[in-house]
Amino acid sequence: MAHQLSEQYSDLVLAKLRNELVLKDQVVFNNDFDGDPTAGAVKIPTREDEVAASDYDRAAGLAPTTGNTAYVTLPIDKDKAVNEIIDGYEAAAVPDGLVAERLDSAGYSLGRAMDTDGAAELLSGGTTVNVALIDQHSVYGALVKQRTQMSKDNIPAAGRYALCTPDVIAAVVRSPEFTQASSLGDEVKQSGAIGRIAGFNVIEFNEDTAGLSMICGHPRFATRVNAWQAPVRLQSLEGSGKYIGASAVQGRMVYAHKVLRQKGVRCVFAPAPLELAAAQGATAGTTVLTINDASEATSYKYLKNPAQRAVYGASYSGAAVTSGTTEIAAAAGDVVEVAGIKGGKVVAAGYITLAATAIKA
Repeated sequence: MAHQLSEQYSDLVLAKLRNELVLKDQVVFNNDFDGDPTAGAVKIPTREDEVAASDYDRAAGLAPTTGNTAYVTLPIDKDKAVNEIIDGYEAAAVPDGLVAERLDSAGYSLGRAMDTDGAAELLSGGTTVNVALIDQHSVYGALVKQRTQMSKDNIPAAGRYALCTPDVIAAVVRSPEFTQASSLGDEVKQSGAIGRIAGFNVIEFNEDTAGLSMICGHPRFATRVNAWQAPVRLQSLEGSGKYIGASAVQGRMVYAHKVLRQKGVRCVFAPAPLELAAAQGATAGTTVLTINDASEATSYKYLKNPAQRAVYGASYSGAAVTSGTTEIAAAAGDVVEVAGIKGGKVVAAGYITLAATAIKA
């Protein structure tokens, strides 16, 4: 009976875990591996090219080709456990509602841990892409660029995802090209996507990596391995010499993540937005900008009417500007771009179109 309950508890936690995960199996990660994760390592298949297809000669047949699938050893490097005391109840007397609440919480906690570690693998194993500031006017173009490159890299079109930070989600849903999940059927909604744009299932991903806007990819090219090292159970603490009339919800899960093809995961970084306000300078024909910045920038530069937008992680050739002090020669209608700089590279950007009232006559 105890073993049966352990299986039931583990199944309930897994169900909660799958529901809570943002980086879901078969949506962001596949589960293709050979071996037992509880043994400490598994084998996962990797290949850069697909199986070759050639013309068949009925008389001569077809010479066999050698596949280039390689099996790499993936160490199971994450080991998470839950061990929460339920005071005042022996294991056989814990109310079902209390057990359900603790199992629900365990699934949520494990899901957060797996999402954090999975995101770390995507960011470290994927291709880093630097783009200009993303807003509702540019988000579709940024996604189309990722789609185009993924197609050139032979990444399958069906099943592509875009994990977007909340700020980018706000831009996506304002884009006229966005289609809400309610119009796309149950399969898209079950994946956790809020809709589709530029061929990607759009999933909101609350990740705070500096400068990160989105991760675009396909589940074929990243693997998740997980298993119960010790299934979830109610463990009596009688006989411990310390706890009296108490039990605990215990369980231990091991897991690991691996990006299989760098080109199959694209980590898109864009400058954080700067808030700009303009006021008249002290000299005729000038304006002064006030910069409101929550980024990690240590200095600022500006350009008037830039031919191209500032790109995250790139150098910047503008002139130095100090918030509330630097007078900028300008005319009504000029667009001023301000770039936040750290270590000589762009980490933030903002734009303002100058009105005549903001320029000293």
